[in-house]
Amino acid sequence: MLSERRLEVLRAIVQDYVGTEEPVGSKALTERHRLGVSPATVRNDMAVLEDEGYIAQPHTSAGRIPTDKGYRLFVDKLAGVKPMTAPERRAIHHFLDGAVDLDDVVGRTVRLLAQLTRQVAVVQYPSLTRSTVRHVELLALAPARVMLVLITDTGRVEQRMVDCPAPFGEVSVADLRARLNSRITGRRFADVPQLVQDLPDAFESEDRGTVATVLSTLLETLVEETEERLMIGGTANLTRFGHDFPLTIRPVLEALEEQVVLLKLLGEVNDSGMAVRIGHENAHEGLNSTSVVSVGYGSGGEAVAKLGVVGPTRMDYPGTMGAVRAVARYVGQILAES
Repeated sequence: MLSERRLEVLRAIVQDYVGTEEPVGSKALTERHRLGVSPATVRNDMAVLEDEGYIAQPHTSAGRIPTDKGYRLFVDKLAGVKPMTAPERRAIHHFLDGAVDLDDVVGRTVRLLAQLTRQVAVVQYPSLTRSTVRHVELLALAPARVMLVLITDTGRVEQRMVDCPAPFGEVSVADLRARLNSRITGRRFADVPQLVQDLPDAFESEDRGTVATVLSTLLETLVEETEERLMIGGTANLTRFGHDFPLTIRPVLEALEEQVVLLKLLGEVNDSGMAVRIGHENAHEGLNSTSVVSVGYGSGGEAVAKLGVVGPTRMDYPGTMGAVRAVARYVGQILAES
């Protein structure tokens, strides 16, 4: 275990290196921070931190920089989440408040996160496997044609046309609409098939084929839309950090193009708390020089998807964590109100 003083020295090294992009020496540390000890003592502490693998010397006679292990300890023990300022909170509110639908919410969230953190932003669409039905609407367009509209608790709207095997009157459409909503409103998508399987039996024999067709379309919609989707933005921000990537930025860009990789980076939706993965903690080799900060978002206190940012390990962790958490909280409020 490191002493409190050496933890403070590590905190100062991380803060200075993130701020200046230059390796940090003992003299600079004692000048910039009130460590309460001499430069000689700081040099000794830095030697211990280096022996323990928390900092490293990139060049002969240079200062020290944090390692992945050093950043990990900084995040776990030393970095509180930096609260957003009142102007920043107002900016989030103003930027997201005008969103008109779910695609607009996700698009605005990606742009906002990229601007706030100056990193690459990744936002996962709400997973329908974790969603519930808010409402089902049925509209008779012709004697044998019905429009099916499915609205989820996350604001997702899916619309399908149903060609019926026989004419289906307004009264029957209204009856099916009412029965459907009474059974599946507020229920999880995974539960819907079992809840509607005997519904055709409630109708006259001449209408059962049409009811079965409508239900088949509904269930197909649920299956089609379970594919995980995400949106990415701010990739150009990585060009500002060229010197943070040891060889080339290309492996990072290639990894970011793979949706499966990004979904794994964000992590399981079940784990809705703040997650910070640093450097080699990222399983994909192309992202070993990056850090990923992610958190779940959703309505009603339950996460339905993840959002986060990808950037170099030399990252403003408190500020990035604060921005990611604040944006996630506000997106959750939008979904709850939509």
